[in-house]
Amino acid sequence: MASAMHAARAQLETATHNLANVSSAGFRRATAHLELTENGLVASETHTFTQGAIRHTGRALDLALLGPGQFRVGTTATRNGAFVTDRDGWLTDDRGRRVAGARGPIAIDPRTTIAADGEVRSNGRAVNRIPLPPGTRLQSGALEISNVDAIGETLAILNAQRAFETAQKVLVAIDDTRQKAVNDVVRLK
Repeated sequence: MASAMHAARAQLETATHNLANVSSAGFRRATAHLELTENGLVASETHTFTQGAIRHTGRALDLALLGPGQFRVGTTATRNGAFVTDRDGWLTDDRGRRVAGARGPIAIDPRTTIAADGEVRSNGRAVNRIPLPPGTRLQSGALEISNVDAIGETLAILNAQRAFETAQKVLVAIDDTRQKAVNDVVRLK
C-alpha cells in the first residue's frame, strides 16, 4: 500500500506541475508511468511532444515552431520562442541566454528578418540560420502555447487523490485487522 500511495503521489505531482504550466509558452506535458519492480511500484516521467496550439502575438521576435524540434538557447533546448534582443544586439530568451544559430549566437538589428525556414537575414543578406529538423518551419509573430489540457489535468489530479485515499484506507483497514488480531490473541490467553 505504501508503494501505491507513493505512485499516486507521483502522479499527483506530475499532474499539478502540468496544470501549473498550462499557460507557459512551449511547455511540454509530462506523463507519470508506473512500473512494478522488486521494490514495489516505481514512478517515472516522460514528456509528450505533440504540437501545442499557436497564439499570435504580433511581436516579430516571437517564434513558434511548427513541427518537431527545439531552439538551442545557451546550453539548453526549449520550444519557448519568446525572444528579445539584449542591449548588445543578441537574440536572447527571457533569462538572457543567447539563441544559437548554425553560425553561433544570432545577432539582431532593426533590419533583421527571420524566415519560415529559419534563415536570419539582415538588410536582405543571409547572416545566420536557426537550425530546424526536416519538416519543421517557423512562424514569426506567434508563440506555441503549452500542449497541456487543463480539464484533463484536473481530472488526473482528482484520480490521483482518490487513488491515494483508497490506498490509505486499505492500509488503515489492514492495520485495524492486525490490531484486532493482536488483541484477540491476548484475550484468548
